[in-house]
Amino acid sequence: MMQTPRRTLLAAMGGSLAAPAVLAQTLTPIRLTLPWLAQGATAYAYVAREMGSFRNRGIEASVTRGFGSNAAAQAIAQNQFEFGLVGASSVILNAARGLPLVGLATVNYDMTMGILLRQDSPIRSPKDLEGRRLAIVPAGVDAPFIPAYLRLAGVDASRITMQQVDNRVFERTIIDRQVDAGSGIGSSSIPVMMAQNAPHRLMLFSAVGLQFYANVITTRPEILQRSPDLCERVVDALLEAAAFQLREPDRALDMLIRQVPEIGITAGGRDNARLSQGIMQSTMLQPEAMENGLGWTDFARWSRMTDLVMEFGGAEGGRRPETETLISNRFAGKVKLSAAEWAEVRSKIAPFAALLG
Repeated sequence: MMQTPRRTLLAAMGGSLAAPAVLAQTLTPIRLTLPWLAQGATAYAYVAREMGSFRNRGIEASVTRGFGSNAAAQAIAQNQFEFGLVGASSVILNAARGLPLVGLATVNYDMTMGILLRQDSPIRSPKDLEGRRLAIVPAGVDAPFIPAYLRLAGVDASRITMQQVDNRVFERTIIDRQVDAGSGIGSSSIPVMMAQNAPHRLMLFSAVGLQFYANVITTRPEILQRSPDLCERVVDALLEAAAFQLREPDRALDMLIRQVPEIGITAGGRDNARLSQGIMQSTMLQPEAMENGLGWTDFARWSRMTDLVMEFGGAEGGRRPETETLISNRFAGKVKLSAAEWAEVRSKIAPFAALLG
């Protein structure tokens, strides 16, 4: 596969991070799992392959689709992969259950959990859910936290009819008015709603303080202990690619489709990838990344997430993982965008941020 020259790419990226030259050396192979299917939200993993961010750091990376963040976390812990992109709540939950996991850097700052509504729904606030039917996907990453959301929003959960549905028909039940609303993940459901020309609204869990970080670069503690340099190079490669994706979203999609051609073949594939990319990038407009650099984690916020997982997330009987041992900023903050670049990013993704309500 033809690759864009390193000098050209660095110029396009504004010279954000200089990578060491790799001269005729053996590349270290790594296996990296995504949390779900290849899509715009995680395109930076493929962009890092396409633009040489991995190879320039002596790494040969294979990237594999996932089957949910919990499954990805478990696969990393079981040595099926050395690294992966995993939702923060799944990292915390599985660590509480005793699995060997450690987060190296946070890439996206909101899982976009929320209450999905038709645009014409009379439900205008969480309190309006009382007396209504709410679709839930029992296996969904958001499902354990619905009670927390309702409590924080001042909603009487006993007055809501919870209707369990399969994730394959979740959006359809809302579109067809089989339910009044549904609890789900905006970055996953919004593209589905838009593909079916179904105007929608979303009430984010984060609006009431229930904010969970999304993709965290994750590995096992023994890998971090044995090969800290490799971990640093993996983080640098992924964050360099994430910065390129922020600056050059259209070129990033081109790279994704070259790496995963079926996205371009599928009807509406590029549009869905563009939506997924824009929605997830809108979650990066947070002080953690803007003030401290990409990958940065707010320990206080992580600690609050841990409290919620321990109370609601299925970690009963588990041991609360200490924030400082589960996540760090050791490798974060080197890749930065200027204030002008962040302003440009905000302008580009404004239409996608609006989709989150």
